[in-house]
Amino acid sequence: MKKIYLANPRGFCAGVDRAIDIVDLSLQKYGAPIYVRHEIVHSRQVVNSLRERGAVFVEELDEVPNGAIVIFSAHGVAKEVWEEARRRELKVIDATCPLVIKVHNEVNRDHANNYELILIGHAGHPEVVGTLGQTPDKIHLVSSVVDVENLKVENFDHLSYVTQTTLSVDECREIVDALHRRFPGIKGPHQEDICYATQNRQNAVKELAKYVDVILVIGSPNSSNSNRLRELAERFEIASYLIDSYRDIQPEWLENVHSIGIAAGASAPEVLVTEVVSYLKRLGAEDVEEMTVVEEDVEFLLPKELLNPQPK
Repeated sequence: MKKIYLANPRGFCAGVDRAIDIVDLSLQKYGAPIYVRHEIVHSRQVVNSLRERGAVFVEELDEVPNGAIVIFSAHGVAKEVWEEARRRELKVIDATCPLVIKVHNEVNRDHANNYELILIGHAGHPEVVGTLGQTPDKIHLVSSVVDVENLKVENFDHLSYVTQTTLSVDECREIVDALHRRFPGIKGPHQEDICYATQNRQNAVKELAKYVDVILVIGSPNSSNSNRLRELAERFEIASYLIDSYRDIQPEWLENVHSIGIAAGASAPEVLVTEVVSYLKRLGAEDVEEMTVVEEDVEFLLPKELLNPQPK
């Protein structure tokens, strides 16, 4: 193994940075415990770090005491979750990524205009659950071209679609093309729903695939965008592995490997990248080269109640 190529952009996106800052600043302002519905982002290291500081992660609101402070994760939630929070008089701080909120707004606008709705996404993913929960009785979920072919709709002439933000760009394009073939009049979003960070990280992996023998994608197993990066590398016939840290690297992956690429999902801290690089250097890697496809400078505003946090 001679060389390491680092994909850039990699790691935290603006939505993840914002979500982590929201929990951090809430702990500073209100003190522990702060309840967080679902993992704030799909990163074990981030979740464990915040848990140590007093964040309490729960799956449902019935685990949160009445009147407590609760943060909604970056993935967004269904309307019924908001309604339950209001009934329980919980103080909600919303860490939903603004790009997910954009999708929710599209769903609610089209529903108000009597469109029959289609969501492209993966069943069970928290973002998909939240988006389906905007109009639970009026939206179809499709995850493949086969799903599109089998879809039964009531109004062929008044259909619209949105997408999960963390899908594979190529996968989404295939499904969108299938929708347009089957429903020529279908309406899509004015701008693609797949987030800038997802697309940029996928483009970086495509570039890595031109130069390396194997790609390590740093990200948690339940991170959708990290899984899509691994799958994308495999589509280019490059051996690819999803790892939580350098400890997951198996020696046989690196046999007869001359160059290795490292990418990181949008929830992966940079410290994990640094640790992987150090580990590979101990195994004999000599050179490290950044492979930049685009510079990111996106920032999202914090909720107004946290713009000037005061220590407790």
